[in-house]
Amino acid sequence: MKFTIATVAFSVACLLATAMAAPPASQQEAQVLRFDSDVQPEGYKFAVETSDGKSHQEEGQLKDVGTDHEAIVVRGSYSYVGDDGQTYTINYLADENGFQPEGAHLPRAVQ
Repeated sequence: MKFTIATVAFSVACLLATAMAAPPASQQEAQVLRFDSDVQPEGYKFAVETSDGKSHQEEGQLKDVGTDHEAIVVRGSYSYVGDDGQTYTINYLADENGFQPEGAHLPRAVQ
């Protein structure tokens, strides 16, 4: 009996996880309009645009290659259309100092 209850509970959990992970119907209809990618040994870049107004561009490069301070520096931006119909854009830098996003709609740190 325990095996049957455990099996049913596991099946229900899997179904719930699948349902919660599925994007809303409006997102399922988006088509990829453009996808470019270039991967090299010490860096990469890509760009993608979809029919629902989303876009994402990113470029990453290794710095200080072969040293104890080797790190990857990533620069990029992404845009999307919000529920209010406005297009929001976030530009970012990610490096040894962390993720640093900027956008007109984001609060700025006081200096």
